[in-house]
Amino acid sequence: MDTVRTSASDSLIFSLVIQAPEIPTPTLKELARRTGASRIVGVPGGGTQAFRLEGASKWASTAAFCAEEHLDFAFVPTGQRLDRVRLMSMDMDSTLITIECVDEIADMQGIKPEVAAITAAAMRGEIDFGQSLVRRVALLAGLDVSVLEHVYMERLTLSPGAERMLASFRKVGAKILLVSGGFSFFTERLKQRLGLDYTVSNTLEVVAGKLTGRIEGPIVDAKVKADWVRKLRAEYAHGGGLAVAIGDGANDLPMLGEADISIAYRAKPVVRAACTYAIDYCGLDAVVNLFA
Repeated sequence: MDTVRTSASDSLIFSLVIQAPEIPTPTLKELARRTGASRIVGVPGGGTQAFRLEGASKWASTAAFCAEEHLDFAFVPTGQRLDRVRLMSMDMDSTLITIECVDEIADMQGIKPEVAAITAAAMRGEIDFGQSLVRRVALLAGLDVSVLEHVYMERLTLSPGAERMLASFRKVGAKILLVSGGFSFFTERLKQRLGLDYTVSNTLEVVAGKLTGRIEGPIVDAKVKADWVRKLRAEYAHGGGLAVAIGDGANDLPMLGEADISIAYRAKPVVRAACTYAIDYCGLDAVVNLFA
């Protein structure tokens, strides 16, 4: 993948940032040779190895080489500083957290394969997200609301590096938006747990302690996600500030398109192709290393 999606002039100076759980020294040196880098600088912190190859100017074979070596890579302009980030927006399912909540809820009904297949098709952009959500939620009708707590406590885990990433953005004063086509039961708990500024998501209708198989109110779909990012970007990321967005599925594409810097996290191919950067092998804290 070409991780540079920018209209910046050729006069900008870039560094090549490479990251992986482990980077062998011979691999690092070979990449520096191929790209013409003048200096290799280690990037401290986080759960991955990261290096900044300064002065890298030969980009042609970088993507293929990094794919062979299972390295995340990004050409980062020198002015892309962390303290310029004023808004960080992210998806929840399979991005901030490792699971798709609707699939795990469906597992309590014994229909996870059926629901997961619909989820996967929607994330690839093969079927409309709103329609797919209505279909999936309808299959949950009759489940006791207590299953939501069970999924949260027993199955929901944060993606690797999530807390370090969030702490880094909070430290520079960035506002954090969690905008999800998933469910408010989970986003509201994560808001309290992680100190998020804004959460937007769907609410499952409950009657007499049971899921009805319906969503309350309008569906939070791709358009709603993009609208929220656009609104908060206008409020916070002006005067040279940056808005960053992270997602993994086709439903995130309009939201990602509203950001100054878009990041595909372990994402579907259609998303990777549209974003500024992709992270395929590292945790979310690798996002921090994309900024000086």
